[in-house]
Amino acid sequence: FRLFTLGDVMISGSSSEHKLYEFAIDLGYSSLLTDHLSGGLILRYIHSDLTGGSFVGGAETKVGRAIAGDLGLYYRNGNLNLGERNMILGFGLNISNIGSKISYTETSDKALIPVNLRLGGAVTLEMNDDNTISLMADLNKLLVPTPPIYDDSTGMIKFGMDPNVPTPAGMVRSFYDAPGILMDDGSRSVFREEINEITMGLGMEYWYREQFAIRGGYFYEHKSKGNRNYFTVGLGLKLNVLTFDFSYLLPTIPDSPLRNTFIVTLGFEFASSSSD
Repeated sequence: FRLFTLGDVMISGSSSEHKLYEFAIDLGYSSLLTDHLSGGLILRYIHSDLTGGSFVGGAETKVGRAIAGDLGLYYRNGNLNLGERNMILGFGLNISNIGSKISYTETSDKALIPVNLRLGGAVTLEMNDDNTISLMADLNKLLVPTPPIYDDSTGMIKFGMDPNVPTPAGMVRSFYDAPGILMDDGSRSVFREEINEITMGLGMEYWYREQFAIRGGYFYEHKSKGNRNYFTVGLGLKLNVLTFDFSYLLPTIPDSPLRNTFIVTLGFEFASSSSD
């Protein structure tokens, strides 16, 4: 269960404040496929109240709802050595939020939710029996249509492609549908804009006796695609079946809407066993 709240917000044209929030409920299953490869599936319900039922542009708004799913694969090899120390390599692939479109009014066209492709890797070095250090990196790309550039006089698409397509078509088109960056010679580079849509995350994690963790990281997004750039710091604690994780965002941009954002995760791990 994940909850994101914006607190009490005064919406333009409204006479009172509204409590705006979003939440998602996930149900997932994962399984070991081979000695080193595992896979997982997640089904998600999304509930998004970003307007508080107010009137926007003369239209009454409503809660946005959607159903989505995630697919993931993870490869892990812990039988490697770096000198006298054991080394673990991990590689993962995840496609999240594959699902229905969402709308906040009865009259507007439904929009794609943010389908995302993530590729990542990690290297963990076991310093000794008590201490481990991990380095991670991942790349993310939204698998949704890039907004086209319209002709001001006709309203027709001038550069790019029609974004009003079903979810599968939008996912495929997301690799080549950008209107392109205007170059010095007057041409437009679709490839460069698609590259700018890729975000990057870097992180480091230290574990003591697999019970206490300290984490740090950095997230980068191109300035033309949102300019979310921030550092993260976090702590983790594991006590038997109970896990607790905390992270805090430190934006590099003044007055970023991400300032004072923290994430708290509480988990329960249940070990399974089998007998011959």
